[in-house]
Order: sequence, then C-alpha cells, then structure tokens
Amino acid sequence: MLAAIAPVRSLLIAIFMLMAGSGFMATLLSLRLERAGQGTILIGAVATAYFGGLVLGAIRAGQVVRRVGHIRAFAAFVAMLSASTLAYALIDGPLFWAGLRFIDGVCVAGVFVCLESWLNDRAEARTRGTILAAYMVALYCGQAVGQSLLGATGTLPGMPFQIASILISLAIIPLCLTRSSAPPPLEASAFSIRALLAISPLGALGAAATGLMLGAFYGLAAVHVRRLGLDLTETAAFMMIVILGGVALQAPLGHLSDRFDRRRVIVLSFAATAFVSMALALWPGGGVPLLVLGALFGGLSFALYPLCVAQCNDRLLAADRVAASGRLVLLYSIGAALGPLGGAVFMSVIGTGGLFLFIALCASAMLVFGLWRQAFFAPVPAPAQQDFQIVPRTTPMASLLDPNTPDDAAPAGQTE
Repeated sequence: MLAAIAPVRSLLIAIFMLMAGSGFMATLLSLRLERAGQGTILIGAVATAYFGGLVLGAIRAGQVVRRVGHIRAFAAFVAMLSASTLAYALIDGPLFWAGLRFIDGVCVAGVFVCLESWLNDRAEARTRGTILAAYMVALYCGQAVGQSLLGATGTLPGMPFQIASILISLAIIPLCLTRSSAPPPLEASAFSIRALLAISPLGALGAAATGLMLGAFYGLAAVHVRRLGLDLTETAAFMMIVILGGVALQAPLGHLSDRFDRRRVIVLSFAATAFVSMALALWPGGGVPLLVLGALFGGLSFALYPLCVAQCNDRLLAADRVAASGRLVLLYSIGAALGPLGGAVFMSVIGTGGLFLFIALCASAMLVFGLWRQAFFAPVPAPAQQDFQIVPRTTPMASLLDPNTPDDAAPAGQTE
C-alpha cells in the first residue's frame, strides 16, 4: 500500500491540510452567527452561499485549469481561499460572510478539480482502489481533525481564522515543490440530468436528497447541539464523531448492496436515516446517547451518496460514467445549497429539533419513492451489478479513480 501511494503522497498531504484548515469553517461560522444573535434563516443562508459557490466552481473551475495549468490554478484557488478565510475576522457581518462563503465554495471546487485529476493521472490501473481509499482517509480525517480548532480562540476571536489560513496556505507547498509533471487537462463528454433521471430515477434523486440532508447538517448541526446546551469542546466532538462515523458504515453497506438488490439497501438506509434523524430531533440533551446517534447518522447518511452512484453506474454505459458522475455531483451540490434553507425554516417554525425533522422528512420521501420503484420495476440482475466503491462528493474527476471505471469504455449499460 505504501508503495502505491508514494507517487501521490504530496497530494494527500495537501488534501489533509486543506480539509483541516477549511473543513471546520461551516461549523465555526454557524456558531459565531448563533452567538451574535442572528436568526436561523440567516445562518442557513450563509451556509447556502457556500454550496452555491461549489456549484459554480464545479461548472467553471475546469476552464481555469485548462487555461493556466494545474499548478498555477491550484496556487490561485488556495491563495484566494486563504485570503477569504482571513477576511472573516475583518467584518463581523452575515452578508459579508455570505459573500466570502460563496468565494470559498468556488475555490474549494477548483482545488478538488486540480487534486483529483492529478491523482487520477498518477494512478495506475492496479493502484486506483488503493489511491482512492487513501484519498478518502485524508479527506475525512482532515475534516474531522479540523473540528478541534473550534475552541482555539485563546484571547483573540480571530485566532481560528488565522490558524485555518495558515494550514490552507501551507497546502500549496507540497504541490509547488513536487517533481512530478502536472497532468494534461481532462474533459468529460456531456451528459444531461434529464438522461440521468430517465436511466436511474432512484440514484439521481437519491443524490439530490442526500445533498439536501447533508447540506442542512453541515450548515446547522452545530447550532442544533449548542442549543441543546453543549459547549464548544462537546460540539467539536459531536461533529468529529459524525464525520468519522460516516467512514465506518460505507464499506459494510456497500458490500451488502453488492450481494442483494441494491435498491433494497438504499431504501433500508434511507429508512434507518429517517429513524435516527427522528431520534436526534427528539433527544433533549447531550451525553453518550447523542454521540451514538450522531455516529449512526454519519454512518448511514454518508453512505447514501456512494450507494446512489453505484445504483446509477449499474445502469450506465461504461463510457458515460465519468460524465454522469458530474451530473450526480451537480445534483448533490444543488440539494446541498437548498438544504440549509430548508433546515433553517423548520428550525424557525418548530424549534431546535426542526433540523433533524427536516432531514427525516427528506429521507422518508426517498424511502417512499424507493419502495415504489422496487414494487413496479425489476432490479438489475446480480451478475450485471458493478462492485460498490466508496466515492467522495467532490468532482467528476474522483470517479476516474474508481477501479470499476474501465480504461477503455465498453458498453455495459441497461435501463431501470
């Protein structure tokens, strides 16, 4: 394994440092806005701005990379992200912060386009699975470790922003000093959302619903647990446990979906997510039960997107998988942009538990839709299913690291 990841170790270090520096910003900003007495709707709008930037960045960042090259584009995106992170300490206002979050989203999308296409270029057919696994570990561990910076205020309110900016800035060094050449630009063929919905309605709508749920969670979960009475350290621990729990159940659920009708596993996962979300909505305080529920929520909800990707890939031509992954990422990002607003409305009307009630309703809607698809449409035969693979919710470039993606596109699709 070490030999497989040696050619990309500088990329993995950069990913870890970037996520450690930027992965906790959503939590930090939500808590700062809550402490300043801002309304839940406004907090949700600031979270939405980030995912709106992510959508735009996913669409446009590739053009920047093609124009100036990977290293220059990466340095530009990281420099802008570092500058915007410092700028939060200048003006303590939600509208200003919403503008910065939009810039953050664009920059993060650009960074992922650069890193994932570079990882794919360095990977060989026999090492793609190992490199993808290492990438996921670096991504989620960086995001989890970054939550510990929530309490790093000391005597200066701006200290978390400064530490985050330092980590983000240092991420430039491994790539700027690498001796490996930058990859050539990669372009995927066009694939429409309408075509994806026609081929796999459950997979496509499931990706969007997962975005709704996780966008709401990232934008407002810290506000939810703070209103339950948790302090900063406990809030950071809750967020960290959810993220690490999100890694734990993806592989087991994926292997189950390889052995049985994948739609059944997706439906059961949505059902379990709805149940756990209702339990979180009703739980009145902190303690070990809250952490256990958080770990279960992370494990179930984080597994939904790769399960939906696998559901789509079972029905796609091999040549269309990379292009279709771009539409799935876009559907997820659009859902994630709308999720914080939906969660904020529920919290404003119902109270603290409204966030997880909103998530439970999203999961329940997909549960009903999945049961309908199961009842009236035949599954893909087990021999025709591809092996499940954990994939990140970042850019289409990550799909090229999937060991199931053939080096030469061979027709292998069918409709649901």
